[in-house]
Amino acid sequence: MSNQPKTPILPFVLITSLFLMWGLANNMTDTLLAAFKRIMSMSDFQTSWIQIAFYGSYFCLALPAALIIKRFTYKSGVLLGLGLFIGGSLLFYPASQTMVYGHFLAALFILAGGLSILETSANPYIIAMGPEESGTRRLNLAQSFNPIGSIVGVLLSKVFILSQLNAASAEERAGMSPEELQSVQAEELSAVMGPYVGVAVLLLLLWLVIAFTKMPKASDANDKVELLPTLKRLVKNPNYVWGVVAQFFYVGAQIGVWSFTIRYVMLELQIDEDSAATYYLAALVLFTLSRFVCTALMKVISPGNLLALLSVLAVLCTFVVVISGGYVGVYALVAISACMSLMFPTIYGLAVRGLGDDTKLGGSGLIMAILGGAVLTSVQGQVSDMTGSIHLAYLVPMFCFVVVAVYGRLSRRNAKQEAATSSVAEEV
Repeated sequence: MSNQPKTPILPFVLITSLFLMWGLANNMTDTLLAAFKRIMSMSDFQTSWIQIAFYGSYFCLALPAALIIKRFTYKSGVLLGLGLFIGGSLLFYPASQTMVYGHFLAALFILAGGLSILETSANPYIIAMGPEESGTRRLNLAQSFNPIGSIVGVLLSKVFILSQLNAASAEERAGMSPEELQSVQAEELSAVMGPYVGVAVLLLLLWLVIAFTKMPKASDANDKVELLPTLKRLVKNPNYVWGVVAQFFYVGAQIGVWSFTIRYVMLELQIDEDSAATYYLAALVLFTLSRFVCTALMKVISPGNLLALLSVLAVLCTFVVVISGGYVGVYALVAISACMSLMFPTIYGLAVRGLGDDTKLGGSGLIMAILGGAVLTSVQGQVSDMTGSIHLAYLVPMFCFVVVAVYGRLSRRNAKQEAATSSVAEEV
């Protein structure tokens, strides 16, 4: 993929920093559901529109991003994605002034579009930065910074957003005069805006550094874009198709689990958003540590079997969340993150296995599957609103983990069949 004899250090560091930044943005957004529920006295379904806007944008921009990096260069894709990330973050300022929920959603849609382009560009760019045989190791190193960014994002939200929310309940806000309510909401929305604009300033500096740094070309500019033939081949590949399905349900489960963690903890432990965010932070730390442990386990357990095992454990933990409560339910909810740690990259790796030249467009399909975070989180919000129980809402991610477990077993079976076929071919 690349003629680079060795990995250029500065370009590698700059692109790797992006993995941290989109992890930060993803998990800052998760905390917004709890924030807007209090600020604007919204239902769970109404707050889920944050994830619909965010992950819906991922779906819309992933395929165009793949076409852009095939037509131009990875660096072009990175700069475009980073530019939209900056633009969407800056739009939080006018949204905080108008105090219109839809304006925040529009800002998030633009921001997430940038993240979609960044993810589609940065993953293969890291692999292209050096010898092909060490590409996977470079990507694993870069990906290890993603959950670190997630932790930073929650810390920023906890300190600068959730801790600044007025303690007034929905009932108390309903009794306020219009002027008093507007004053309270203005202060809270200003707190929401602050971290995003601050991050935008940092990202602008990073954009300038990348723009003026000599980066490896690592381009697909000479590749002919054959969209329809490639899509036809991908659709006829059952392992890939079911991989996309599994990714859709996994992302839906992950975002659903994390988006409503703060709400669940607040309800069960009778604490405020700021204190509840500590448990969300603990879940992300556990997620990060578990990723390293599971990566080591893959030396002795096949990826498909490990994926199935983690999914079954996630089903059991989620079941405890549904039927239990108090500290038992909260601890089970935190434990789900340990089970999820390796799911996204494992599904991705299993699904693109053997795609060859179709890998880049195939990879964009797996990024588009992130739409599950929008669709299934809204379903979870509706279940919560209709039943009046955040516990029962966790039946949605529990079902999602069942789907992922099935894919883990199917992919393992396919791997055995491919190995057997290859062995027979060699003997012939």
